[in-house]
Amino acid sequence: MDLRAELLKSIWYAFTALDVEKSGKVSKSQLKVLSHNLYTVLCIPHDPVALEEHFRDDDDGPVSSQGYMPYLNKYILDKVEEGAFVKENFDELCWTLTAKKNYKPDRNGNSVVSHQDAFKLWCLFNFLSEDKYPLVMVPDEVEYLLKKICTAMNVELNSCELDDYLAQEPQGQGGLTVWQFLDMVNSGRFLRGIEQEAVSMAVEEVYQEVIEDGYLWKKGQLRRNWSERWFMLKPSVLSYYMSEERKEKKGSIALDKHCCVEVLPDRDGKRCMFCVKTSSRTYEMSASDTRQRQEWTLAIQTAIRLQAEGKKSLHKDLKQKRREQREQREQRKAAKEEETQRLKQLQEEKERKLQELELLKEAQRQAEILLQEEEERRRQQHEEMQRTLEIQLREAEQARASMQAEMVLKEAEAERQRKRILELEAMQERLQEALQQEVKARQDEEAVRYAQARLLAEEEEKLKELMKLKEEQEEYIIKTQLEKQVLKQEMENKNKCLEEAQKQLEEVRVNRQRVDQDVVAAQRKLRQASTNVKHWNVQMNRLMHPIGPGDKRTNVSGGVFAGYQPLLSRRDSSLK
Repeated sequence: MDLRAELLKSIWYAFTALDVEKSGKVSKSQLKVLSHNLYTVLCIPHDPVALEEHFRDDDDGPVSSQGYMPYLNKYILDKVEEGAFVKENFDELCWTLTAKKNYKPDRNGNSVVSHQDAFKLWCLFNFLSEDKYPLVMVPDEVEYLLKKICTAMNVELNSCELDDYLAQEPQGQGGLTVWQFLDMVNSGRFLRGIEQEAVSMAVEEVYQEVIEDGYLWKKGQLRRNWSERWFMLKPSVLSYYMSEERKEKKGSIALDKHCCVEVLPDRDGKRCMFCVKTSSRTYEMSASDTRQRQEWTLAIQTAIRLQAEGKKSLHKDLKQKRREQREQREQRKAAKEEETQRLKQLQEEKERKLQELELLKEAQRQAEILLQEEEERRRQQHEEMQRTLEIQLREAEQARASMQAEMVLKEAEAERQRKRILELEAMQERLQEALQQEVKARQDEEAVRYAQARLLAEEEEKLKELMKLKEEQEEYIIKTQLEKQVLKQEMENKNKCLEEAQKQLEEVRVNRQRVDQDVVAAQRKLRQASTNVKHWNVQMNRLMHPIGPGDKRTNVSGGVFAGYQPLLSRRDSSLK
């Protein structure tokens, strides 16, 4: 803890004492007086211009602690020099301001500690308190300070009773304020049956030990006489004054790693002697008793060690170690609580998993039951499906047998159609031959009969119609072959629909009827043509033998065109 932090703690008490309304703000006039007093006790040159300028009267109203800190740092704390002022006077100023408002001893005079002892306890509290505002002293430091005081009185502290007291306080676990601490000491709960003088001596002893100052007898260098001086120990220097007010400094002893402390035997009427040896001089001193000598020699040796280690103070170092131990203890406690919480969570997780396992087992049993029911249902469905498939298979076998029978019938019908087609083809060939013969005969007779040419032209047109009929017959044959291929494909695949086969069969029947009708029509046309030819033959016979006057009409059937009659009769027979 540096000097600035120590001073700020005391100033904080003075500032809060001036905050009467507890609003966190203090009037400028009061801060002006406080700053002037701080200038005086800290032995800082006054700067009235800056003081008046900073705290001049305006409409800004009171100043908060954050508003006062810039001035405090710049014009006061930054100018403080260690050793240039008496720290006890500074503490007394701040104690006076705060004690008027906050310290309330017993009005009947039954307080365990006096007002001066309360001031020293306040100083010890500030030294041991945490560096956080508002200032509190943690229970470990409270126990440490009370143990120091009880040890100085050869009394043992009842730690259990202290723990009970701290547990009863609303904020005892987090720490005690200085006023709660003073009320606890004044209550006499831990110092029962002890006189106020003994308590005062114990507080003074602890105060001198922690603050590290006190009276010693020092032997002069030139006159070699013994004088009582007030010594104040710092890690780097041991200063001595005329009195404890420390107004007149008589000298100082620089401490470094080359210094040492030795105990001396009693001589020259002085007892409890020891000396401090430096590189340039040996200082002889005498304490009031052996215990004080031991404390001083130990403190000086510790100061030399701390100086070599670069540390500030023994008690500050011990306080820092206690703080570190407390932090480690808190960390271990937090880790233990965390571990306990983690174990609790693990236990809860284990119980939850066991519950989940039970639920899973129950769900598994339910699933097994459902699975068995599902298996039974599937087995029944499979049996039903198998029966259905067997029925469908029998129906398919029956359908296949009926289809095969129908296919046999279709094949027989197709065979009859093929035979019919062959007959039609033979008929077409004969008709073709007859037509060709007729065309040839007509060509031979073309020169003889002019009138019959038109009849031959008509007959040629009829032949064209017959050719067209032949083409239709060929197309029908091709279509019949395609249908035959379709029938064969249906027989190979065995999955074609029976209705399509029936439809195709019906189409074949319709086509056959149409062909029969066409053939009948062709025969009718041929007969009509033959009749026409006979008629024209008769007419031609008439024309070839003109009738003379008085001649009788004779039968000319055996005339020039009698040779066509056998041809026509053959054509009629072929058509038939």
